[in-house]
Amino acid sequence: MTTAFPHQTPLDTSPDVYRTLLESTKAIPWRIDWATMRFTYIGPQIEALLGWSPSSWMTVNDWAERMHPEDRQKTVDFCVSQSQQGVDHEADYRALTRDGDYVWIRDVVHVVRRADGSVESLIGFMFDITARKQAEDKILQLQRELEVLSYRDSLTGVANRRMFDTLYPVEWAKARATGEPLSLVVVDIDYFKQYNDHYGHVQGDECLRRVAQVLDAGASRSRDLCARFGGEEFVLLLPATDAEAARGVAERCRKLLGNEALPHARSGVGREVTVSMGAGTIVPGSDDDPGVFLARVDHRLYQAKSAGRDRLCDVEP
Repeated sequence: MTTAFPHQTPLDTSPDVYRTLLESTKAIPWRIDWATMRFTYIGPQIEALLGWSPSSWMTVNDWAERMHPEDRQKTVDFCVSQSQQGVDHEADYRALTRDGDYVWIRDVVHVVRRADGSVESLIGFMFDITARKQAEDKILQLQRELEVLSYRDSLTGVANRRMFDTLYPVEWAKARATGEPLSLVVVDIDYFKQYNDHYGHVQGDECLRRVAQVLDAGASRSRDLCARFGGEEFVLLLPATDAEAARGVAERCRKLLGNEALPHARSGVGREVTVSMGAGTIVPGSDDDPGVFLARVDHRLYQAKSAGRDRLCDVEP
């Protein structure tokens, strides 16, 4: 026995009811006849969203032409291919408004097939996903910014050790493949502990920033890299740079630092901030190791420090 609820009436299943339901949603319903490739219906909501009247949507060409040029070919090709195979699908693209702007659309498509499997029509819904796309783009932008930050030393603004460790093997492989020289310059601020003890860590941080700016300016080509190696130590990665050119970069950096004339009352080599440097150049061969070469250049830095600091060592002692 069926129990009727009070005030319940039978559901009206006339086409007008379905149309009212469809046209009361934000989703935009549509139907295309496959044989003629003509719209047989598109919801009136399309005009509120894009500005084009429903009567202006005659054929699939109207749909394709009102699409961003960068999205048009791949979207049309994908939708046609899927439809021909009788596969339901979705497509995201930018649709042109009558005012000349673009709105992100997601088309959800159902392929209606006859009993023999042939395609009869396409029906679907258009959804405005502009807000979602903007949010996704913002997230991607933030991710890119975070990635950039992850390769930057937060104190000095130059590249960090992670960036050097990433690019050094790449430039090593390029140099080995092309036969071009690769140079490294390892830099250490002289008597930096004494600087911190005398001026304090806040001023010490400022000293690190100023030295980093000088080194970054000295290694000025687009492929050159200045990275903070750790503490008061920096490294210059100089692709396609021979020994003479690397020496010139190092001496230019020392001269630029001298122009800054940063006071250092506790230095053992003068009254201004100075640096010691170790430099090396190699055309990597199959038997060479980047770690061994880096250690060799680092050893030259300590030779420079042992010889009295405020100098460059670019040959084996």
